[in-house]
Amino acid sequence: MTTTNGNGPAPPLTSSTSNGVPDGPVDTPPPFDVSLFRSYLLSLLPPVLGTYPEELVSLFDDEFEEKVSRFASEGGGVIYVVKVKEEAEEDAPPKFFYQLISQLTYSPSNITSLALIKRAPTLDPHTPLATQLHILNLFGGEETPYESLHAVVSCGVKPWFDAFVGARGAGKDGGDSKMGIPMTKKKFAELELSLLHLQQNVEIPETHLIIHPAIQRAVEQAQAIGQRPNISHIPAKLLNDSSFLNTLHGHVNSWIKSIQAVTKLTRDVSSGTASQEINFWLSLERALEGIEAQLRTEEVNMVMECLRNAKRFHATVSFIADTGLNSSTDLVHKYNQLMKDFPLNELLSATDLDKIQESLILIFGHINRKLKLSPYPIRRALPLVEAISRDFNDQLLRVLTSHRLPYTPYETFDRLLSQTISIFRTWDDLIKEFTNVAREVTRRRSEKFIPIKVAPAHAKLQERTRYLKDWRKQHEQLAVMTGPTKGLGSVTKEVGGMDMEEEVKEAYEVVKRIDVLDVSVEGTEIWVAAENAYNERVARVENQIIARLRDRLGTARNANEMFRVFSKFNALFVRPKIRGAIQEYQTQLIDSVKEDIKRLHDKFKTQYRFSEAYHMSQMRDLPPIAGAIIWARQIERQLLTYMKRVEDVLGKGWELYAEGQKLQSESTAFRKKLDTRPVFEAWLHDINRRDMAVNGRLFEIVRLRGGGFQLAVNFDPQTITLFKEVRNLLWLNFQVPHIITNMAKDAKRVYPHAVSLMETVRTYGQTLDLVEHNQGIEWLVAEYRNEAQRMVAKGMSIRWDYFVNQYDTARFVSGADGRDNRHIQFVREFASVVSVLQDKTNNVIDLYREILRAVEDLTTCAYTHEAFLELLNKIQAAIDRLNLEGYANLEHWVAELDKRIEGILLQRLTHIIQVWCSEFDRVDDGDGRRDPLPLRDMTTKRRTGKGAREEKTLEGNMTVKPIVHEIRIQNQVIFLDPPIEYARSTWIKQLHDWLGVICRLPRIQSSRYEIGLQMQRNLTCETTYTSLLTRFSDNTLERPFALIELKVQQLKDYVAKWLQFQSLWDLEAEYVFNRLGDSLAHWQQLLTEIKKARSTFDTSETQRSFGVCVVDYEQVQARVNAKYDAWQRDILSRFGVKLGNAMKEMHASILKARNELEHHSIEGLVSGGSRRF
Repeated sequence: MTTTNGNGPAPPLTSSTSNGVPDGPVDTPPPFDVSLFRSYLLSLLPPVLGTYPEELVSLFDDEFEEKVSRFASEGGGVIYVVKVKEEAEEDAPPKFFYQLISQLTYSPSNITSLALIKRAPTLDPHTPLATQLHILNLFGGEETPYESLHAVVSCGVKPWFDAFVGARGAGKDGGDSKMGIPMTKKKFAELELSLLHLQQNVEIPETHLIIHPAIQRAVEQAQAIGQRPNISHIPAKLLNDSSFLNTLHGHVNSWIKSIQAVTKLTRDVSSGTASQEINFWLSLERALEGIEAQLRTEEVNMVMECLRNAKRFHATVSFIADTGLNSSTDLVHKYNQLMKDFPLNELLSATDLDKIQESLILIFGHINRKLKLSPYPIRRALPLVEAISRDFNDQLLRVLTSHRLPYTPYETFDRLLSQTISIFRTWDDLIKEFTNVAREVTRRRSEKFIPIKVAPAHAKLQERTRYLKDWRKQHEQLAVMTGPTKGLGSVTKEVGGMDMEEEVKEAYEVVKRIDVLDVSVEGTEIWVAAENAYNERVARVENQIIARLRDRLGTARNANEMFRVFSKFNALFVRPKIRGAIQEYQTQLIDSVKEDIKRLHDKFKTQYRFSEAYHMSQMRDLPPIAGAIIWARQIERQLLTYMKRVEDVLGKGWELYAEGQKLQSESTAFRKKLDTRPVFEAWLHDINRRDMAVNGRLFEIVRLRGGGFQLAVNFDPQTITLFKEVRNLLWLNFQVPHIITNMAKDAKRVYPHAVSLMETVRTYGQTLDLVEHNQGIEWLVAEYRNEAQRMVAKGMSIRWDYFVNQYDTARFVSGADGRDNRHIQFVREFASVVSVLQDKTNNVIDLYREILRAVEDLTTCAYTHEAFLELLNKIQAAIDRLNLEGYANLEHWVAELDKRIEGILLQRLTHIIQVWCSEFDRVDDGDGRRDPLPLRDMTTKRRTGKGAREEKTLEGNMTVKPIVHEIRIQNQVIFLDPPIEYARSTWIKQLHDWLGVICRLPRIQSSRYEIGLQMQRNLTCETTYTSLLTRFSDNTLERPFALIELKVQQLKDYVAKWLQFQSLWDLEAEYVFNRLGDSLAHWQQLLTEIKKARSTFDTSETQRSFGVCVVDYEQVQARVNAKYDAWQRDILSRFGVKLGNAMKEMHASILKARNELEHHSIEGLVSGGSRRF
């Protein structure tokens, strides 16, 4: 339900119950109306089944509605309407009734069955039933349904599938094969073929043996009580009843007749198909086996016992013999050795030419193999092969017709017909083999002689395909030459208005419209008429071609252009009409050939050794004599080509003309000059003069011009040339004398070993030169070099004769491989050893160069642990590769390399110690000495905003950092922070860090891959370069420690002055005053010292530099100064008081003395007082 307002439709209102089930009704499909189906059947069945509507009453019974409703719903996918014939007397007219069933059963009384198949799961009452149902008519009755089924598959289902695939697959290459469509087509063909076979089979009558009811009851009673049936289960009265026995006797006679109807059954093999013959014997064997199974039953045994009991032996004794069952069974079984697994279906179901060819091979292979085992008569085998020929012909026609040959492109047409002709050729070969087998079998069986001849049914088709192939080839040549890409078709129309290309196409259209493979009388007449019509049209085209060709030849400027025209249109010269129009150009062509022959004369006169061919022969390894002969024969071949060209153009008999005779005589004289026999004979004479035998030692020692000796192979290079000459001359069909051939064979046998040895010796010399030019690797390759030298020493005693003689021995003496291999194996081993030496040398040179580069880089690389470690890792990786590859003397070699590395690292250590010392010491002497030293990085660092200090970076990232010491006062105690010992430890640690860059490097090792050595030497081997510190020859290592101690002592002396100021707080004033006493001299001296001591702290600077360390006294300076001032004021004031008191006392004493003097008289002073005074 929806509501609307001014804004548009509102959303639908929905409601639901609390359990989620909607209140509204659920949509269900409407029930099917059975009356629709009833009316549909009433309209459909009368014309389809040939009945009247009123006769269909039996169809609409009580269950009709239920059956239709079940069919219309999901229940079933098919329902059947069956027309059944009622049983009646023979003279009465037939009556029929109709049934609607869902399960189909077969009965002879079922005349027709109509299958109604749903296209959808359910029937929709609102859609016409005609669009929802498939209808299939299945005929029955007395005959088998094979004909109907074969017609449905071959004429309905299979064509419909092929049409759909053909329409959908157009333009899609390879799509079919991916979807399995070819396999489906093959299955359809096999199904069609199987139904056809069932249809064609000769019906073997079924044999049912009649059993008397009394016998049947007795057998059933015995089986019911679990006993074996015998005559005791039959009443005795009945056993003696003559009528009962006569009835049994009659039954046995009827058995004999019915069994004889099967055993004496035969068929004419010349009629019908091969599959009928095969299926006849297979079916006959099954029927005979069924008869034997019935004869073995208890009922038949009891009948025979009853007759034997009644002494009626003439009915029992000859029973088997009368039926002929044993002999027939044996014969059929032997025949079926041939018929079983007969691969005829491979031919009949083949869908392409390849399968047909394969099936023929399988069929004849089966026949030829089984015919030797089976007694199947040859007089029946020949018609059987002819029947196979008929099947082969039909199948070939079916496949070729499906391709629509006239409409296919020429490439496809030619491929198909070539393949067809190949199949015919295969047939002919197989027939020859079959004929031989048949004759052999006939002779072995001693059968009556019959001519072994097979009349193939496909002979006419074979002839037609060959003719078609040649005809289409000529047509295609004509079509190509008249096409737009060729010269003849460039001008579309002549004055007469003929378009040659269109004319050829229209001529071909005549042939397109007929069946070119129809070889019947009517078909042949149609083909002849079409071919005549085609020839009439093509004749006009040929006239046009002749005119244009003569025009081209007339405008040709030289013979080459004429020959080019001839070669271009040579395909048309097979047509006699065109060939006859080109014979007027003889003189021109003969003149041109004369010029060509003259050029060949000039080429020959330049001589082989000065020609380009000589150099090309050397590149292609052609020896001189054979090369000269080939060169002469090439000139001769070119001469023959010119002669043949004239013959091709002018026709045979050209040499009979006057000009032709002259040309022929000149060419003959020239060919005599080209005779290579004298060259060959001169070579033979030269070889016979020389000793070319292969002998002597394997190696020889050659003295070099510049002094010294060299290893060489004792083998004459001319021997190699000899066997190459002989090989090429034999290819050129020259008769080389046996002696020279043997010498060449000896040379050829030795040649691989000689070339191998020469190459090996050359490689060996080059490798030794490499070792000499790369000093330092001799130890590593010494083992491989010694092995090569051992092989050379071993080869010194071997002679070439061994190779030649042992090769001959091995050809005739079995088991000579061991002796043979002793010398040949030496060549291989020597090559292998030198190859290993070369590979190992080249490999070790590459690794050695890498190691040398890394070692050289140790002297110049940045002074960082990472840089050194990277280079040492490269060296160690190379050593590990050497170790893995098994080089000898690696431990000693690595030890030497380690010494070299130690020397470089020791230099780097010495240098870095010197740098450290200069850096540690130079900043103490002021700024004047800083400039000459290389400073790579200058950074300024301040500590808490006070002072500045330069931090130097030397040797990469190595820095000497200045240490800042602060003189502090805390709790009236003066101390140095950090203490002096910290400076010493820091400097030593920095020195250790600088030295540790090298000393902590892992030492290179040669035995990282050897577990045993690791276990034994793990404790004794040194793994780092720490021991380098003990290798200094002078006091290099002592100097930095002495500098550190000197610097520490300077620092101690300076800091001690500051620590003296601690007494400013520790001393008591009274103690000082009491210590000084009243001696003004002491007070005066103290004040003077106090004034001097102020220079330590009473300054504008706040720190004191000692180079790599700085003493910062800013924090304590002010407090010491204040305390000092206080002390100075106290002492000065106390000194003033002391001085004042002393002055007062002195003044008082002076006044007192004055007064005394004043009171004394001069005389008294002079006389005695003066002396007292």
